[in-house]
Amino acid sequence: MHTLVFLSTRQVLQCQPAACQALPLLPRELFPLLFKVAFMDKKTVVLRELVHTWPFPLLSFQQLLQECAHCSRALLQERPSTESMQAVILGLTARLHTPESEAGTQPLCRKHALRVLDLTGLLDDGVEQDPGTMSMWDCTAAVARTCIAQQQGGAVEPGLAPVPVEVRVDLRVNRASYAFLREALRSSVGSPLRLCCRDLRAEDLPMRNTVALLQLLDAGCLRRVDLRFNNLGLRGLSVIIPHVARFQHLASLRLHYVHGDSRQPSVDGEDNFRYFLAQMGRFTCLRELSMGSSLLSGRLDQLLSTLQSPLESLELAFCALLPEDLRFLARSPHAVHLKKLDLSGNDLSGSQLEPFQGLLQAAAATLLHLELTECQLADTHLLATLPMLTHCASLRYLGLYGNPLSMAGLKELLRDSAAQVELRTVVHPFPVDCYEGLPWPPPASVLLEASINEEKFARVEAELHQLLLTSGRAHVLWTTDIYGRLAADYFSL
Repeated sequence: MHTLVFLSTRQVLQCQPAACQALPLLPRELFPLLFKVAFMDKKTVVLRELVHTWPFPLLSFQQLLQECAHCSRALLQERPSTESMQAVILGLTARLHTPESEAGTQPLCRKHALRVLDLTGLLDDGVEQDPGTMSMWDCTAAVARTCIAQQQGGAVEPGLAPVPVEVRVDLRVNRASYAFLREALRSSVGSPLRLCCRDLRAEDLPMRNTVALLQLLDAGCLRRVDLRFNNLGLRGLSVIIPHVARFQHLASLRLHYVHGDSRQPSVDGEDNFRYFLAQMGRFTCLRELSMGSSLLSGRLDQLLSTLQSPLESLELAFCALLPEDLRFLARSPHAVHLKKLDLSGNDLSGSQLEPFQGLLQAAAATLLHLELTECQLADTHLLATLPMLTHCASLRYLGLYGNPLSMAGLKELLRDSAAQVELRTVVHPFPVDCYEGLPWPPPASVLLEASINEEKFARVEAELHQLLLTSGRAHVLWTTDIYGRLAADYFSL
């Protein structure tokens, strides 16, 4: 539904030349809605002029393109239109070419000038879709080209300096894009168009390139560092981690494959691990830590004890955790603050089950998101854990994919979870009843790769759906889709 104000705004923008002429006469309070409507309807001429004459210090996509009182459409959950994004960048360029002295004479810029253009939060689905839309990388590249072009424009005459603007972006860097983005970051130093990275995601970058990129980032702006597919080992990480630790406001650190190098003497490996721990102790604002596929058996206490403040999100997927690791975590200050916990790929079916249950009890008051993919949890383990699991009253998301659960076990979970009124998503496995000739206990690889009986699974889906309807929980999604991007990012919790 749209409000009358929204419909009137859309009507005003039908004639773009007239709308541009009217902008100086309109209350600045209308500009946020004008921007959303122009962006949605691809009114590129108006959009460019809105950015050029923006009357507030901040223009934030996250604020302007979300669901609002006038329009329920959340544009941030869609890939942005190429035409609209190009219009925003053209408006920014026009703004940069407006001298500060001239900007002060414009009615809408008399008291305020645009200082920050925040493009963070754009949808990053990594999938090529409509050619009329832009991916997060396309948007970043367009802004980066503007930074380079602005620097290449050369010096300006005294008194004609443009109004400086800080552009906040999320950077996704790989080997192919590294040199281009490095040049953009270098060009923005001392430029009126200053590129600031909020979240850095570096994929498979050589160690020296990762360090060079980190050295160019603004320490006051960076919120997250995510190093993916960088099989650095402890030796490589000990080189990179001091450059990451200088970001004192860093809230999220995502590392992978942190383990010793079998080719190194064990003394060197221990020295590197101790150095890594010492650097981790420098972070004062860290709230999320992801250490996926890192060999942390018996070492979790050393890692978590170095941190200065409790974590709210902890991802330890495929870390070969031992019972003592889970016991330490349950007793640590982190447990009672956890909002998100990922223990995927750790065997929780044997001696780890009891300490895992203790961890659930400790985190029950705060836990919102629990990921337990491929944890070898069968019906007996799930049923024994249900009393602790259902005490997590605020839980919104539960991931159980890749576990050997039967239809009976899933039905028991569905019934017992009725008390969890905040629960919105359950990603469950294909029940073992739907496989033919399954070995027992089935390895996770078999559950993930073996074919299922489609007719049996269709009946399972229908029965689960009927149980949800009967219990008045049709709004709760039960699905086997692990690629539906249903898992929430820590910052959106």
